[in-house]
Parts: sequence; structure tokens; C-alpha cells
Amino acid sequence: MSTTTISTSTSQNASRKKVTTLTFRQKKERGEAITMLTAYDYPTAMAMDKAGVDSILVGDSLAMVVLGYENTLPVTMDEMLHHARAVARGAKSALLVGDMPFMSYQVSVEDAVRNAGRFLQNGGMDAVKLEGGRERADAVRAIVGAGIPVMGHLGLTPQSVHQLGGFRAQGKTASAAKILLEDAKILEEAGAFSLVLESVPARLAEYISKQISIPTIGIGAGAGCDGQVLVTHDLLGLFERFTPKFVKQYAKLHEDLNKAFTDYIDDVKNKRFPAVEHTVEMTDEEWEEFERLSVLRPNSLEKKR
Repeated sequence: MSTTTISTSTSQNASRKKVTTLTFRQKKERGEAITMLTAYDYPTAMAMDKAGVDSILVGDSLAMVVLGYENTLPVTMDEMLHHARAVARGAKSALLVGDMPFMSYQVSVEDAVRNAGRFLQNGGMDAVKLEGGRERADAVRAIVGAGIPVMGHLGLTPQSVHQLGGFRAQGKTASAAKILLEDAKILEEAGAFSLVLESVPARLAEYISKQISIPTIGIGAGAGCDGQVLVTHDLLGLFERFTPKFVKQYAKLHEDLNKAFTDYIDDVKNKRFPAVEHTVEMTDEEWEEFERLSVLRPNSLEKKR
């Protein structure tokens, strides 16, 4: 039974067409939900790809959920590229999006294009994501002009955490909502192929989704977006520091890991591991020969040779 299941899964994955930016647009036109998750390593990316996720984001959330920083600001281009390459080796069908880290695109348009290119050339990504609205329009135009697909990101933009006064929902007033709508249209006009809406009111996210032709990917933005994304460590219950309100946990792996580690420590301390089934053995004949050889003096062995 298990062999059949594995073979079927592998066959389905092998036959799945590569997801592209065009696939995103077609899914929006057909009213089909787009699925997206974050990954930072080979085995996770491979498992997601086999499950059939549409897109994998190598997010700058790497800084917090993998590298242990307090926010996303410290992660570097080199660190992002290192993990992007691992994800690219594991996922062959999903659309791969590299998250441009803090200060990799804010200083100049030239920096933005250069670093976006590195994600495709050195990281194996299919597209990049960057945060911000009208203030990033020139960078988006230039990156798209260089042939690199760009996903925008509005609402709660974690790289602006200090400017926003913390990880707080955005667009809750009429004036703030109007600015978000305007920014969404500006990013669409600049050439973005898709747009993440994070921590904004559900009715606003749905309204924006209907007002623009490019797909919206929600995270804490309700069911009215064209797709959804979650940080995988939140979904799996791996990140214990805090869990955002908008996260649905599909597993509690931190608890499973803790139990596995404590069971291992207990087994080692009480000599239950390794057991016979975990041990390499040699035949009795070879062991007897070893014992005979081990009692011979070195000079005796030399004379025998």
C-alpha cells in the first residue's frame, strides 16, 4: 500500500507543469486560489513541491524563524542566496520567489536591479519580492525592465517594523486604506505580477483584489484575496516565540521535537539506545581471529609476514 502511494505521489509531481507568473494570472482569471508557503531548505522545499504548492517564497522571515533574530532586518543577501539555492535544489515545479532583504533595494535602483538579478542568477529563483508602495515604483519598473518578475508587498511590511511602531495591522482607517489601494494600482502599473497583502482588513484586501488585474496573496488579510501564504514554521508550530493571530497551525512540531529529543537523551542515559538492531556486527569467526591477532606482539606479526 505504501509503495503504491509513494509511486503515485512521485508520478503526479513528475507530471506537474512548472508554475509561472502566467499561471498566477490564469488562476486569478479562473477564480482558482493560489497557494504559497515559505521554505528555507532542501527537504522542506521538496516536500512542499510534492504536495503541489503553487509557489514557494524564500522569505526574509528566515532571519527570525531559522537564524533567531528579533526581526527580519539583520539577514543579508549572501544568507538569502545560500538558502535560496537549497530550496531551488528541492523544488522543481513551484514558482520560486526570493525575498529581497533589508537594504538590498532601498539605496538605489541600480542596487535593486543588481541584487534582484543575483536571486535569479546565483539563487535559482524565478522571481523576487520587495516591500513598499509608490516609493518602490521606480525599482519595480527597473527590475521588471531587466526581465525579472517582481512580487510586491503592501500592508504590514516587516522591514519597516520600526517605522510602523511594531508588527501592527495596517489600512484600518479610511485614509490609510485609500493609500494602500493607490499603492496597489501603482505597483500594478509599474509591472508587478502579483502582490502580497499582509495584516490589512479583510474587506479592504477583497476590494483591492477586485480593483487590480494582478493576483493578490493574503497573509492575515482574509479570504477575499486571490491566494494565501503562511510562514511554514508558524503553520507547523515550529516557532514558539509568538504565533500571529492569523495563523492556523496544522501541526505542533515543536512539541514533537521536544519529546523526541528528551526521549533520545533518556534512552542514551539508560543504555536503551543503541539497541542490537541499531548496531553493526561481525561474524564469530572474524571476531575470534581478531582476538587471536590482538594478543600477538607486533614483532610476532612481523615474523609471520
